[in-house]
This record gives sequence, C-alpha cells and structure tokens, in this order.
Amino acid sequence: MLTNNRSLIPMHFSQFTVSCTVFRMYLFFDRVNAESVAGTINCNILAILAECIFGKQIRELGTTWFADLGPPFGVMYCIKCECIPVQKKRRIIARVQCRNIKNECPKLTCDEPVLIPGRCCKSCPGDFNTDIVQDLPAQLTSEEEERSLKHFGTLLTGKTTQSLRRDDPNPTSVYNSAYNYLATGRFTFHRKNLYYSFHLSASTPRPHSIQFVDGSGSILEEQTIDPIGGAYQNATGKLCGVWRRVPRDYRKLLREERLHVSFLWEPSSSLSGQLYRYRALSTEQFSSLLEPTMGVDRSLMSGAGATAIVSASSTSAPSIHVSLVFNGLFLPNDVADIPLVVQLEHQEKDYIVLHEEIIVRKPSNELNFGEVRSALSGADLRLLTRGKLSISIMSRKDPQALRLTGAVGPRATCDMYQTLLLSESPSVASGLAWAYLDRIGALHYGVQLIGLEEESPLVTLVDEGGKRRMELEDLTPSLVDGFANGSLDRPGPRLLQPLFNEELSVVAASHLGSILRGRLLGRPVADARDTAAPVLLRRLTQQQLSPGPVGLIWTAVDLDCSLHYELELAGFPPSAQEPRTFRLYLETMPLLAQGAPVARRLLEEFTGYSLEGSVTGLTPIELYRIESGIGFLEVTDKQASYILKAPFKTRAPFSCLPHYADNDVASVVAYNLQPPRSDIETGACFHEIRFYEEGTQWTSSADPCSMCHCYRGLAQCDTVPCPTVSCAPGKQLRQPPAGHCCPICVALATETNATIKSNITRGCTLAGQYHLAGSSWHPYLPPVGFDTCAVCTCDAVTLEVKCPRVQCPPLECDEKVAFRPDKKACCKQCPATTPRSNAATTAASDTAHLPRDQALPPTRRTAEEILSSGGCKSPLGTAYENGMEWHPRVHSHGEMKCVKCRCKNGEVRCDRKRCPRSLCNSIAHQMKRGEYVADADDCCTVQCRRARRHHRNNHHPSSRRSVTPRELS
Repeated sequence: MLTNNRSLIPMHFSQFTVSCTVFRMYLFFDRVNAESVAGTINCNILAILAECIFGKQIRELGTTWFADLGPPFGVMYCIKCECIPVQKKRRIIARVQCRNIKNECPKLTCDEPVLIPGRCCKSCPGDFNTDIVQDLPAQLTSEEEERSLKHFGTLLTGKTTQSLRRDDPNPTSVYNSAYNYLATGRFTFHRKNLYYSFHLSASTPRPHSIQFVDGSGSILEEQTIDPIGGAYQNATGKLCGVWRRVPRDYRKLLREERLHVSFLWEPSSSLSGQLYRYRALSTEQFSSLLEPTMGVDRSLMSGAGATAIVSASSTSAPSIHVSLVFNGLFLPNDVADIPLVVQLEHQEKDYIVLHEEIIVRKPSNELNFGEVRSALSGADLRLLTRGKLSISIMSRKDPQALRLTGAVGPRATCDMYQTLLLSESPSVASGLAWAYLDRIGALHYGVQLIGLEEESPLVTLVDEGGKRRMELEDLTPSLVDGFANGSLDRPGPRLLQPLFNEELSVVAASHLGSILRGRLLGRPVADARDTAAPVLLRRLTQQQLSPGPVGLIWTAVDLDCSLHYELELAGFPPSAQEPRTFRLYLETMPLLAQGAPVARRLLEEFTGYSLEGSVTGLTPIELYRIESGIGFLEVTDKQASYILKAPFKTRAPFSCLPHYADNDVASVVAYNLQPPRSDIETGACFHEIRFYEEGTQWTSSADPCSMCHCYRGLAQCDTVPCPTVSCAPGKQLRQPPAGHCCPICVALATETNATIKSNITRGCTLAGQYHLAGSSWHPYLPPVGFDTCAVCTCDAVTLEVKCPRVQCPPLECDEKVAFRPDKKACCKQCPATTPRSNAATTAASDTAHLPRDQALPPTRRTAEEILSSGGCKSPLGTAYENGMEWHPRVHSHGEMKCVKCRCKNGEVRCDRKRCPRSLCNSIAHQMKRGEYVADADDCCTVQCRRARRHHRNNHHPSSRRSVTPRELS
C-alpha cells in the first residue's frame, strides 16, 4: 500500500503494478515543471477474470488508457495503464498495470520546448510527432470484426480431445470415460459476444460445464451448464449459450483458429475440439452428426466421429452440397490418397439418393475434410427437408469395418426467428411473432395480436423474396383470443428456404382493411430466448388512430439469480437526433391488488433499437414477484414522450426464491395470511383486498360499522361508537340506510315520507366520509381513533357540519385535585371526600411519583413557600416542590409521556426518555415483520424511527441534551 509520506516515495516511478483490490494510490508528478508534487489518485481497480474495472469503467483484456482521476486532477497523460493477462494456476485472469512514462520522453534539441494539451512529453514548436505515448493500433470496427469472425465450427470426439491436465498430454479411453462421446458445435460472433450451439449424440449426456481454453490448456472462460435446460433447448435437443464480452486478445485467438472448447462431466471425463472457420456454414440449412455404426471395428473406430454441413437449392435445378469433417476412417497403413465413399440414403427404405467418392490426400488422426456436390430431384429434396434421409461416410477398402452414419436434420445452430408486427394502415393494432425448428424439423410458431380482436383477421406466412408475394401457409385456424400457437410438421423447401434467407413474413389482415406485417429475422439463442415466449411491449394509451412504436422482450433468470433480457423495438418515427436513447425499467408490486405500491428499478440506459443485457443483485422478494406475474417492464425514451409497458412472468430457480410469502390475494384473505409488507418508510397498508397509503382512512368493506386507518404500515380498525342523539325514538329514522350504524334524527317538522326521503338523499361530507342529513357521529382522528369528547352533526336544513366538544359541568372543587376516572373520560370529576381529605389524597398520589427520599409536606403550602424552599416554577405558573418529578403538558399535544421533568434547587431540568440500542433493534425487527408494537414502547418506537432516518442521511446521533420547559411550551 502506498502512502502520502513524501519521504517514503521515490521521486519518479519507472513501473508499478496495481493489485486487484480497492486502494488509494498517491503519485508525485508535475507534468509542466517536471518537479515532484503531491497528488492524490483515487482508483477502484478490480479484476473479474478477463476484464478489468478501473474506477467505474470496465476495460477488456489488452486495452490501454490514461489514468483518469476525475476532478480536480483530470486525465494523467503520463500515467499509462493496461489490462494484462496473468496466469493463476490454469486460469487466465486480468490485472491492471500502470506505469509512469515521463522518463520515456525523447530528448529535445530546441531551447524552448512546449507541452501540447493532451500530451505527456514536451515537443519542439512545429514538431508534433515526438510524443512516445502510443495506444494500441487502430482496431477493426464492430461490423468489420463481425465479418472476420463468422462461420466457425468444431467437432468434439475422443480423437480431437486435448488433455486439460498438462501432465497427461495423451488422453486415452482408459483414463477418459468420455472418449466415445460425440458432439459438434457452431459459433456466431455478434456485438463482442460469442454465441455457441452444440448438437450432442444420443449417447452423450449434457456436460456439467464448458470451458474455452488456449493451445496450452489455460482456461480463458468457464461456464456451468444448466442440467435441465430451457424451453428451446428441450424442444430442439441442442445446447445453447453465450460467452459475453469476449476480450480483444481472445477474439484474436478465434480469428487465428487457436481457440479450443472443452466439455467436462467430471475431472477425468472430458471432450474437446478446436474451432475452425468453415465457409460452408454461411449457407448451412441442415446438419448431421455421424457415429460409428453397428458391426464396425471398435478398436479402429474408438473415439471417431464426423459432422456434415448440408445445404440445398430448390430452384429450377435442385442440388445439394455436403461438407464433411471426420476422423477414424483409416487403416493403420493408410498414408496418402485414401478413397472414401459418401452416401445419402433413405432411412426406412433400401433407396440410395447419392453415392459419391472422395479422395483424402493425407489422412490425419484428428480432423479430415471433404465435400460433395450433386444434382437432386424434387422428390429427394422433399425427403431431405422432412428428415427421411441419412448420410454415411465409409472406407472403400472395408466399408463394414470403417463406417460413420447419421440422420440429416435441422442445422445445429441455435436459431430463433422473430419479428414485430407493425400496422400498415391507420390503426393502433400491433403484435409479434416468433418461430423455430425443433429436433425433428417441425416449425413451432407463436403469434400475438392486440387491437384486432373484433375484426377476425387472417394470419398467414408469406414469401417476400421473389417479385411477387406468395402466400405459403394459413395460421388462422390456430388463432384464439389474439394468440396463435402451433406447429407445422415437416415444412418443405419452399417454406424453409425463405425462412433461412430471412424473406418469410407474418401477415395479419382483416376485412376492414387493418394490416399487420413483419419479417422473421434470425437471432441467436442464449439465456433469455431460451424461454417459452416473448412479451409484447406497447403504449398503454393511444390518443390517435395512428401506428405506434412497439417492442418485444425475452426474459430469463439463471442459476446465479441474474435476470437476463433481450429487447427489440420498432415503429418509432424517424428523428433528427438519431440514435435515440431509451431507458429500461423493472417494476414489481407486493400484491396484484388495487393501490399496491410499486418498486421501480432502472435496469439499463441504452442507445438504438435493440438491447441484450443482464442485471444482478435482485432480491428474493423481487424474483418471487417476477415469477408470480406481478412484475412489469417499461421502456421510455429520454424525453419520456413514448412509454411502452407490459406485465411479464418468468421462472426463477428455487434457490433464488424466499422461503415464505404468498402474493395471491385470495389466499391472503381466505387463510388470514400476513401479506408481504413494503418498507416501513413507504407505509403502505394491505387490508382486505387492497392497499392504502399511510395516513388514509376508510370504512371496512367487511364491517360497515368499523373505521380503519393506515399507521406505520399497519391497518388498524375501530368499531364506530354512536353518540347520544337529542331526538326521541319517534323522531329517528326507523331503518338507517346501509353503511350508517347510528340513529339519525329527521327534521323537526312534521315527519312525512317526503321528509324522510329528503334526509336519505341529502347529506354532508367530512374527511372523505359521507353522512346523511340529521346524523351525528364522533369524529375519527387517526391514529388515536374516535374522539368521543366531540360530536359532529350534519344540519338537516343547512347541511353544515359542526363538531363542538362536550361541555363539561363546572367543578365544585379545586381543579388541581380533580381527576379523570379513566383515559377516555372527557370531563374531570371531584373526589367524593371532603376538601381536607382531598388534599391528603392528592399529596399521597403525588408522592407516588417522587423518589423515595422526597415527599410532600403533610400540609399544603403556597407557591411562595414552595419557591422559597428551593422549589421551581414552570412557564405555565405551576409551582413544584424541590425534588419533584412530573411529565410536562403541552396545550397542543397534552401530556408528554416521553419527557420527564425534575425540580432541583430552583431549576427545572427536562430529559427525553432514552432507549437502549437493543430495544431499538427489537422494535425495528417487530415493525419489519409487521408485528404489533406495544403502546408502552411508543416513546422508543418514535425515537428509534427518527434515529434510523438520521443514520440513513449520514447524520451522527446527537448526544443527550436537556430540554428546557420553554421548548416544551
């Protein structure tokens, strides 16, 4: 750790390495005078495998930059940092390395060199090329790099497997139980992410993990494979995933075909293969994985396999192209120019479609390549698309002993085709569609339409690749309530070819002229798209009948409890400020009930009309709400002029969910469960079937004679007390209307039906509550409850509300000796004894509140006598004996039970009740769990809440101080 002690730091640094922890770095450097001065650099530097975090920025492996310290220092152009790879056992991790390049500046010949802004080294006037600070050379643009990283594949067999252990360079079937497993893979690079797709043989189980390694066996990336898989993987039998943010150095390994991939089942069971570029993958339509067949020579064919890349053309002259990658088809004495036979045949009938011979010039134990091109009849092409054909490659010398065979099926790439359906006519209708091919070649599709429910639209698949649009399939029979879900068994080449060429559109048209259209475009499958269906985002309110923007989003939660999302937007009007900036929000509710509070979280701010990302750190409660269908996704542009929103639901692993909670409203009500509470600071209360905000009051729907209010996040209800009415029973409504629990007086005039009807239809409103004319009630004052010392009336004639307090009769005794018989009593009463005994009773009562060493004199003394003997006088004029303790009274609040005053030698000292930290923690836990806090703890409850707020606002709790009587008054 570096310090800021000048004597401990050298004058200049030639090189220093930053460790992968958060630290403070101090450098002494002056860019102008070349003299050392003290400067503080605050850096947050962290290594996450193949990425470096410097400050708040993520740097990929191999990048360089100048240290940016922020204000007031800014960019230090003489401190050059680099994210370098470091070997740690068999893994490669990233580390930040920075060095001072001031001493590397060239020597100048001029007398007065100048320092150009943005440079580290001075230069002579007119010479701007002497600065030795050089970043990495200009890199390819993202489009150029994606073109250079296309069409990679691999074959994983026992013969291609390199050992993950450096001390075991030659794995054999004796040590590797996965030696006879077989798989083939396809790789797609898009936006710095490497998407992978694998097709495994029937006898190969899903691996436990997948690793990307370099030629020396160092692990560059490792991912754990979900043993269950998602909806897409289960339907297609493929293994899909993504390596996100591939570092620049590793992309170079891929480009140079020096990257390997490995499957692991256990430490001694692995399978690996090298990634190669195959041009035939650009037109691949079908794939095949070839295994040794029954009756082959197992000693020669052990660890052998092959993959076929198949493409076909359905033009006027149908043809087929097969590219093969294989091994294990050679005898020990085969050296050069070995003939092999490639055969395409019907799986169920003795019918050979294709029989060709290829020559392998120089056989290899690991990988060999070959290809076949041939004409094909239309009938054979249909057999190919319907999965009826198999492909074989065999030795011409001994075809029975050396033979590999596999069925031809859908291509191995994990592809999902999707589109947003936009309106071509003045309409607010919108929709989405998606499709994919399963393991047997059936086309599964899903269509969602909104806004065309009353128009009975027709939904069709249309080929838009030719000069004329051609309708291929009618999906209308599967359309129910705006959703069309189904499958097309074994679609033919006339549908598959436009699908693979991204020329297949989904069209929804009605007889009223509404038309929705969208072209299905291929997208790689990973994380979010490995789910059942996407969600349609649309505007909640459409003011005008015009096409509006829409969006579709896929979501998924992985084993690490991270939420992944893949978003696509369309339909936004062109803007001069392109590219447009958007924000994606996640909203969750504790219950799908009226008035439920919403927790809102910004997931990401992005530019453009597509987004792939993930978020970590979601709480179990948030994930539980998402899985329960009470999560919402919202997309807004920066100006909030467009808001797209939709509810969504996605499965979360059981380990990510809380061990409690039930957010179903019916279950909460039926079983009297405690509903999930929001934070105590928000104060939302759940009662019966809805939420209420803090401080609101309402009438219970289950009991109309109960008034409720929300206080500190809990609903509290009180039964309505009925005040005494002044009219006789004959002047009262015989049957009060529903919702009115107390007697209601009618007008003093002669009671007629018209008068009674008038009373029922007229009334007053107070605090949001409606009261009939002539009714009387006690006001409801949360959180105390009903104030029985006041009676409100709704004047039957003027409909005015008056709430006078109860008039207490005059006291016949001194007010100081009067008392209230109970807490709810409105008026004081005099004691039933004589005045002399009253004084003794009062003295005895006061003595109970004094310390044991203090007592009132046996006789009552005047105020002057009390003050002269060391007593105290309060601001209200009351005299207190020396040593007496009491709770002060404030006119607006009554007795302050949380404050205790004491008279000592003529001075009054008042202190608030102090609550120990243990009691505050106990109260906080009670409130967090929604439990009732006893009234005896009211002082501590309020005090602990205030201390908690101050702590959150980074205020230190104040020390105990005295409260003066003047402050209390």
